[in-house]
Amino acid sequence: MAKEKTFRPKARRPRGFEDRAAHVIRAERALVSAASAVYERWGFEPLETPAFEYADALGKFLPDEDRPNEGVFAMQDDDGQWMALRYDLTAPLARFAAEGFQDLVKPYRRYQFGEVWRNEKPGPGRFRQFVQCDADNVGASGPAADAEMIALAAEVMRAAGLNDSEFVIRVNDRRLLDGVLESLGSADDTRRMRVLRAIDKLDRLGMEGVELLLGKGRKDESGDFTEGAGLDEAQRRLVLNFISHSKNVAQWEMDSTKEPADAVLNGLKPLLSGSRGGSAALADLEAIADILGALEISGAWMIDTTVVRGLGYYTGPVFETELLATPTYADGSPMQFGSVASGGRYDDLVARFTGQQVPATGFSFGVSRFAAALSALGRLEGADAAPLVIVVAADKARMADYFAMAAELRAAGLRAEAFTGNGNMGKQLKYADRRDAAFAVICGEEEFASGTAQIKDLKLGAELAESITDRDEWKEQKQQFSVPRSELVSAILTRLSARG
Repeated sequence: MAKEKTFRPKARRPRGFEDRAAHVIRAERALVSAASAVYERWGFEPLETPAFEYADALGKFLPDEDRPNEGVFAMQDDDGQWMALRYDLTAPLARFAAEGFQDLVKPYRRYQFGEVWRNEKPGPGRFRQFVQCDADNVGASGPAADAEMIALAAEVMRAAGLNDSEFVIRVNDRRLLDGVLESLGSADDTRRMRVLRAIDKLDRLGMEGVELLLGKGRKDESGDFTEGAGLDEAQRRLVLNFISHSKNVAQWEMDSTKEPADAVLNGLKPLLSGSRGGSAALADLEAIADILGALEISGAWMIDTTVVRGLGYYTGPVFETELLATPTYADGSPMQFGSVASGGRYDDLVARFTGQQVPATGFSFGVSRFAAALSALGRLEGADAAPLVIVVAADKARMADYFAMAAELRAAGLRAEAFTGNGNMGKQLKYADRRDAAFAVICGEEEFASGTAQIKDLKLGAELAESITDRDEWKEQKQQFSVPRSELVSAILTRLSARG
């Protein structure tokens, strides 16, 4: 009788998901900790919502306007209702605010970080599960709340180790372009969305490509045709002047003593003189500029009329935070990260549940993407773990003593473990090297008898191995030394302190 074959599943990750290594997790934790400290100082309260929400509460709020009910991982509950893993942290906030609206202290200021899931086609650097970190203000209308979010974004950048010359926050207001279209008599929703999508492709297609999409349309390299917004030449020229104005002024203002924001706003006023919404947006941006100036944020932001976010999502000021410092790969080629954080005003989100418009504004960043950029720049303080000490198990009969040594080291703020695997001392020291340990502690029969401990400085040993070739010189170095057992912890701390 043939022996039944045992089924063994293939070890494989689902497509679009990743395993995050220790150094990545530590970097992300350091970033979240830095951002959370900023939010706490600014008076925001933490909130945690469930990973699952009912799909009808999420679906209508996906940022992708073309697929409002897709892009989520969904399952049916035992009562027949569809639930989905949250796509972002903002839609759950809207549900939370609507559910307990009467009891919330308004404005409600919350921050949250956690995993989100997107059922989208994965690609390089684009995963189906990642961590977001958000701060939002629900219930506050007016430019002051928007200015605070922009200032909050700048504070998070600084807390992450960047200075003001290494990032820029590009600010726009969706009502500005609506005002331009209104003055053209082209404010219907279909044309508006096509114009917004065309502008959103400026970085990829350039002005020529955008102009085609503003007009009859554009055929790409594969031959696919995208229908345009149908603006005539005069209308296209007005829109192109509008989106290019802020970039031209920003370049011109490099040698000027006048604030670039003032110059951009003054230049936009003639284009929006006939639009009530556009004029209101200009007034709000002026108020934002005043507040950011008072907070000494002026050098870290600019008005950029090409910023288009969440085509059917945002209702007022929007902003993106771009890294100006450019990390490089090992071969010297630049890493491209683009926007690492974004936000804006979304006054229609809670109304889906309540029927009543509730003002809201927020700021969000993808933790993995931002942490990767900061780590590449070497600007993420606290991403490294505390030094690790391995207590070698030279005598398996003395394991209780080794665990006691490790406990003493941990009590002093170090990471420490007593070796619990198999292998002789040589293999244990190789294990310590592979764990990138700073020290190994060795106590055998002789050390226990004399009340001493041997400390092996593994970091110094690695440095000496790279720089010293003379055997006599090697012997002169104090890579391994003996200390009284009672001085084990202080001796290691002294070595670490000497290294800074």
